[in-house]
Amino acid sequence: MTSLADLGPVAQLRAGRLPRRLTQLLVGLVLYGASLALMVRGRLGLAPWDVLHSGLIRYLPLDLGQMVIVVSVLVLLLWIPLREKPGIGTIANTLLIGSSADAVLAVLPAPHPMALRVLFTVGGVALCAFATALYIGAQFGRGPRDGLMTGLVRRTGASIRLVRTGLEVTVVVIGLLLGGSLGLGTVLYALTIGPLAQRWLPAWIVDVGPAQEPAIAASASR
Repeated sequence: MTSLADLGPVAQLRAGRLPRRLTQLLVGLVLYGASLALMVRGRLGLAPWDVLHSGLIRYLPLDLGQMVIVVSVLVLLLWIPLREKPGIGTIANTLLIGSSADAVLAVLPAPHPMALRVLFTVGGVALCAFATALYIGAQFGRGPRDGLMTGLVRRTGASIRLVRTGLEVTVVVIGLLLGGSLGLGTVLYALTIGPLAQRWLPAWIVDVGPAQEPAIAASASR
């Protein structure tokens, strides 16, 4: 099976199948933003980091997508002491997911029947997992939140499960205190995003040749 490589920005561009990988990266990130918009319109709860984003916009004059970008930049600053190196995918992730979310929210009305709200929420989670497989499989590096997780894993020696759970519990608690949106959709996301992304990822990993350094993991968060 094709494996994930941990490549620097220059190596990412020199690796093979660049047009296919760039297209897959961009499509994956745009769909990721669309999945966020679907969950927002479903009004049944958001993904853990988006609980934080939805809480912050209650106090700051920003749209949800703009807040996603701002938090991504702040998280990238935390990479500095962790000595994580951003890649092309890191920058694209920072800019495109929030922009895509706002664009879809601008044209997607909120459904009123509960059946449609459930469909939006379930569809948002499934689309997020598929989008995750696309953008990670493009082999352009981790997103800001994934890099924070892997950096903490390297620095603390703790397990990925422990670090990721700790981060997501922290952002959910802060988001709730700020009035963010928590619900059944949050639970559904937490339980299914990892297994779904793991199931779809192997089919979308683009072979770029022998990995220079094995990646820690294919996480299913941004």
